[in-house]
Amino acid sequence: MLVRYHLAKVPVRYPGLQKREAKMRHPRILSSQDATLLIVDIQESFRKVSSEVPSLVRSVSVLVEASKILKLPVLLTEQYPQGLGKTLAELSACLGDHHYFQKTSFSCCQAEGFMSCLEALGRKQVIVCGIEAHVCVNQTVHELLGHGYIVHIVTDAISSRHPKDRDIGIQKMIAGGAVASSVETALFEMLYESGTESFKLIQRLIK
Repeated sequence: MLVRYHLAKVPVRYPGLQKREAKMRHPRILSSQDATLLIVDIQESFRKVSSEVPSLVRSVSVLVEASKILKLPVLLTEQYPQGLGKTLAELSACLGDHHYFQKTSFSCCQAEGFMSCLEALGRKQVIVCGIEAHVCVNQTVHELLGHGYIVHIVTDAISSRHPKDRDIGIQKMIAGGAVASSVETALFEMLYESGTESFKLIQRLIK
């Protein structure tokens, strides 16, 4: 497993489609050619304070496995791991190649090397999941929007310690311009059509 450590808008591309057909796709529909998966701070300390951790891990694990099939770049952050612990073991176990960032700032965009890595990928859609909706996820999403990225928040893969904070965080991100999504919504948008080998593999993940 290779882990990379890190101290102008690109048009949305849809492989296999004719140019005429591609123009018919809305720019807020995800493309596997232009999307990046961002996993925010899913760390051990949250296991003790949130009952949503098991379902969150399940949802994020599906996104991680699907990212391997669809060849999406994956970025993962940890907030002050000396105090909050490392990424949950069951999630770490399924991670493949990814870019890793430690941070103390709430926004991932302020982590050293994060924005330069994201820019180097040349992708303008960011699929966001993680903890906590109203703190690190919220501030990251707003900053990404400010940089011109199209941000999709996977609402069934985002959590906070308290449900009311999760709800407020999600509402604020949507009001700020983020696209509300879910695990299945995101995956089926990137698949585009049924009958492909990718479709069959991902269908097994979500059954």
